[in-house]
Amino acid sequence: MSLIRTDDLWKTYQMGSEQVHALRGVTIDIQKGEYVAIMGPSGSGKSTLMNLIGCLDTPTQGTYHLNSEPVGKMNDDQLANIRNREIGFVFQTFNLLPRATSLHNVELPLIYNGSSSIERHDAAVKALTKVALADRMMHKPTELSGGQRQRVAIARALVNNPSIILADEPTGNLDSKTSQEIMVLLNDLHVQGNTIIIVTHEKDIAEHANRILTILDGKIFSDENTAGNGNGTRQVS
Repeated sequence: MSLIRTDDLWKTYQMGSEQVHALRGVTIDIQKGEYVAIMGPSGSGKSTLMNLIGCLDTPTQGTYHLNSEPVGKMNDDQLANIRNREIGFVFQTFNLLPRATSLHNVELPLIYNGSSSIERHDAAVKALTKVALADRMMHKPTELSGGQRQRVAIARALVNNPSIILADEPTGNLDSKTSQEIMVLLNDLHVQGNTIIIVTHEKDIAEHANRILTILDGKIFSDENTAGNGNGTRQVS
């Protein structure tokens, strides 16, 4: 059973009298446990596709099923619930509360789902330990390096045990050495069984994934398997 399945997904924006088609009939199938990179230049539609996969937006046309649930017809409250339950977000800009400790930043998603304070604390400690930040739990973002802040963001994404970790340009604000450290961490999380989708315009970052979807002009241009099983690149018409 597919974790993510889209069929003929379109996203159209009305810009005055003009219609802009950000996505033009995208059909993809992603299985649980895959490590997928979505690549494309600015304006290709990759951010729009990320927003739809992340339930931050709904399609104009077509269908999207996440864990067999039809997302396209959900209202705002239903979308918020499925985001909190199924998706862990990692952002380029970290999106951490500056005055809160690492521990409290990681606890935040659990506050919204009604977990008790003990449950939140234990889950946040476990997530921070998983990203090797057990000794930085009481530090605030300003007391951490860029790489450590991104690790806190990854711990926050993990704390709900989501179906998907969705990382949007996760190394965009990091130097090359720290970027590689973050990618090693994501690789390790994938080996442990997490489903990971990264959105990037950098080829060397995308190559950490086992599969690369390249999007151009709102369409899937190619679907490349990089896991060494011989499937190679499939260009999508």
